[in-house]
Amino acid sequence: MGEFQHAIDAKGRLIIPAKLREGLGERFIATKGLDRCLFVFPLAEFEAVSQKLRGLGMSSSAARAFNRLFFSGATECELDPQGRILLPANLREYAGIQKDCVIVGVENRVEIWAAERWAEYSEEAGELYTEIAEKLGF
Repeated sequence: MGEFQHAIDAKGRLIIPAKLREGLGERFIATKGLDRCLFVFPLAEFEAVSQKLRGLGMSSSAARAFNRLFFSGATECELDPQGRILLPANLREYAGIQKDCVIVGVENRVEIWAAERWAEYSEEAGELYTEIAEKLGF
């Protein structure tokens, strides 16, 4: 849980906040997320998501397209001694990440956003926060 501001260095490395490292473990998977962010899953959680996606089958063109994009972007990450990960260029490009990032702890995963996109998204979603909560019965 939580929201953290960080910047990617010139080599494409990003510090993962200490508070989020424990939940991710030493090795984890980063991939293309929804809303143009990156999803970062602990290995066990990535396997659980993979099982769900396998259950979609191959007969649906939407399922095939989603699986292709989701798995083609997946990369195993490992923390360096400074608590950083190397985000591949293709994932940075997908999420529009150039320098400033927002790292968000969300339930079973971590999301990495370009700071500008997070600001836009959180403003839009924030305006609907109460409405969304009511629809969900919260």
